[in-house]
Formats: sequence, C-alpha cells, structure tokens
Amino acid sequence: MKRFFGWMPGIASAMAQGPWGGKSDGPDGNDGQGRDGDGKGSDGPRNPWTQPGRPGAKGPSAIEELLRRSKESFGQGGGGFGNLPPRPSGKALWPAAIGILVVLWLVLTCFHRVGPQERGVVTLLGKYSRTLSPGISLTLPAPLENVTTVDVEEIRTIDIGSTRAESENLVLTGDQNIIDLAYSVRWNIRSPELYLFQLSDPDSSVREVAESAMRSVVASVSLEDALGAGRTEIEQQVEQRMQEILDGYRSGIRVQGVAIKQADPPTAVNDAFKAVSAAQQTAQTYLNEARAAAQQVTAKAQGEAAAFDKVYEQYKLSPDVTRRRMYYETMEGVLSNVDKTIVEGGNVTPYLPLPELRRRAQGGAPQGSATVEGQ
Repeated sequence: MKRFFGWMPGIASAMAQGPWGGKSDGPDGNDGQGRDGDGKGSDGPRNPWTQPGRPGAKGPSAIEELLRRSKESFGQGGGGFGNLPPRPSGKALWPAAIGILVVLWLVLTCFHRVGPQERGVVTLLGKYSRTLSPGISLTLPAPLENVTTVDVEEIRTIDIGSTRAESENLVLTGDQNIIDLAYSVRWNIRSPELYLFQLSDPDSSVREVAESAMRSVVASVSLEDALGAGRTEIEQQVEQRMQEILDGYRSGIRVQGVAIKQADPPTAVNDAFKAVSAAQQTAQTYLNEARAAAQQVTAKAQGEAAAFDKVYEQYKLSPDVTRRRMYYETMEGVLSNVDKTIVEGGNVTPYLPLPELRRRAQGGAPQGSATVEGQ
C-alpha cells in the first residue's frame, strides 16, 4: 500500500500534464493541442516526451519525473522506505525494519508460556502434534505450528432443570410416577487434545449425556426413593453412567459429581404430596416416641431384675436376716402412707392422736383413724 501511494504523485502529475506536455501554452504559444494562441493549427504536435517550459529551456520529461518519484517512494535516490528517514550513510532503513518485524514474529509465535493449570495443544499445519506441559516451551513459528491453551483444572458446572415453579423437568420413575428434577453436573477436562478434537460442542454433549443417564437411573427406582431416601445412590449411579458414556465417546472429560437440587412432584399435585408427606412424618414421630418409651420401661425392668438378683444372692448367704430385713422394709413402705398408730401394751394408758392433731393444724378434715394395741 505504501508503494502504491508513493506512485500516486507521479501518476497524477503525468495524467495532469498529458502525454503531450499538458494543456498549458507551449513555448511557441500553442496550447498543447497543436493550436496557436488564436486557435489555429500549427505545424504539428509537440514532442510528447518533453515538458513545457520557457522557450529554449530543457527540463525533464514526464517519464523521467515519474521514475524519479517512484525511486524516492522505494527508498532510492536518498529517500527512505515509505515515511522512514534514511540512515546517516545514505542507505534506506527498510531492510532493518523488515528484520525487526521478522524477529518479533519469531519471538511471539515460537515461545509460549503455559500456566500451572493449563496445557498447550500444538497443531502442525492443522493436525495434532503434541501437548505442552506447564512452563516455557518452544515451537515452530506460525502458521506452521499453532498452540491452543486449555485450562484443565477449572471445574465447570451445568445446571439442568430449574427450581422455579414455571419451569419443570419431568422424569418418569420406576413405579410409573412423575417427578420434577433439578440437578447440576460438575466436570473438568482430563485430556485437552481429546476435548478439542473429539467433540464439536462439549457443553451440549455433557448436558445430553447427563439427561440420558439421569432418566435411565430414575426409571429404575421408586417414587419414594427418588423423593428422598435414595438421592445419594441415584447421584452416584448417574455419575458412574455418565463417565462410562463419555469415555466411550473419547471426550477427554472427567465427571466430578452430580448433585440433585430438587426432587418434587409436579406442580398440579404438589399440595397433595406435601399433605401425605406431613402425615408420614407425623406417624414416624409417634413411632419414635413409642420406641423411646418402650426402651425406658425395658431399662427400668432390667434394673429392678438386677437388684432382685443381688438381694437373692444375699438371701442365700443368710436367709433369716434377709427375710427379716425384707419384712421391715415392706411394712415400712406399706404403713408409711396409712393413718394408723400402733401402741404397745403396758403402762401406756392415755392415747394422743398425733395424726389427727396434725391434720387439724393443717386445716384438713379427719378421714378416720385406727388404733392397734399390742399385747
């Protein structure tokens, strides 16, 4: 382009002057068309290779002027390359400029820096050549070899389904029920060369494989397992099946995990399912309370049995003492809640009803008392 624009001044000057020296008056008073000043024809046309000038003066021809300007544009005749100034020695600077451009081209296209989490995939004339490890690497200059860096440590996430009510992802379960599933898939790149050349659209492929694997696994479980109890097992099975399918595609992708965010019935029957779920939770609560009460009664009975075994061991050692002690403890427990006074016979004549007086002092009504005299 610079060369073309360098030619333009000479070309424009030649076109303006014409092949016969332009339209200005010649040295003989002609106008350059073979006519004199009165418009009459002259002896013949002027020399087309001479420029008009003063009578008797010889100047450069139009062709010479065009060549001179072209040489200046190409850096000859003391001029530089385009707008580059000449060196002090008088030589043009365009060879040095070309050399600098070549060096920059080699540096920018031959040296490549690959980050710690990246891998560089090298293609030789469009064909896979090798994979570069992290660090500084050297390749052939472009366009012979090109390097594409791929981040192999980044965890990518694809969300399938939505937790919003207006968007449903309906899946059929093994017992012919329908649930609304929303889940996410986490994955990263294991083989960058396979990732770049085996799949045209990796994100879409991962999404389609995830949907296929999820529908296949959910179709083999019941509604109850899909809604709660079997979520963990479903996630593991989907992850395993996805990895098998992607390995069969030679995709170079590693599945890091599948997480179910929502597993609900369809919106039309969601309220009824919530009521059933609440009733099931209430029944489970009652069962848990009954089991806790049964465990308490069982523990108390076991404790009493252990205590009786210990008493029986002491009874075998000394039956009379143990029998008397058990009698006293039993009578103490029975008579402690009975309004009864036992008085031994002898010189004790008067009777003081202490329990009756105590009740009267407390404001209670007498409920009857009994006195037993021992002989």
